[in-house]
Amino acid sequence: MKVRLNLATNPLQTHRKFLAVSGLIGAVAWIIFLALAGHVYSVRRSNAALRARANGVRQEMVGLMRQRDELENFFKEERNARLNERSTFLNSLIDEQSLNWTQMFMDLEKILPSGVRLVSIEPAHEKGQVHVKLLVGAISDEAKLKFLRALESSPAFKGVEEISEKPTEPQPGSGDLDRVQIQLAVVYVRS
Repeated sequence: MKVRLNLATNPLQTHRKFLAVSGLIGAVAWIIFLALAGHVYSVRRSNAALRARANGVRQEMVGLMRQRDELENFFKEERNARLNERSTFLNSLIDEQSLNWTQMFMDLEKILPSGVRLVSIEPAHEKGQVHVKLLVGAISDEAKLKFLRALESSPAFKGVEEISEKPTEPQPGSGDLDRVQIQLAVVYVRS
């Protein structure tokens, strides 16, 4: 026979509720800890990859700077400097020959009004552009102004600048009827 006897001064209390809640909080804390640990691991791994890539770029930059220094020293040598000057001279000759004279005269023909004639033309290559000096003769000021307006509005020429203008006496026997000669500087765009 069993007798149920409670000799305690306080009634029996179970801590089951406390243990369940603290166990649940511990499990949630453990899950959060694992998630944070995974995040820290992925961040450290990506930082390591970024540092490795930056180090590779830095090494490549050092190699390229060393190569540039070697090339600069190579081109500073006397025989290579002379070769560079010669190639620059030859390139300037090629640039001068690359001017399309036919196209330039066709563009001038389109804008040249009656009463104006082209006396001389001097092209020069400067910094990749074709600068042209024109000497133009005109019968009247009206023809001269018409030519200047046409030249300024032409897509083939830009930067029209008048260098000089001088009146001339027409000479009927020679076919020279110009009353004014204008010297202009323009940039030919279609070269």
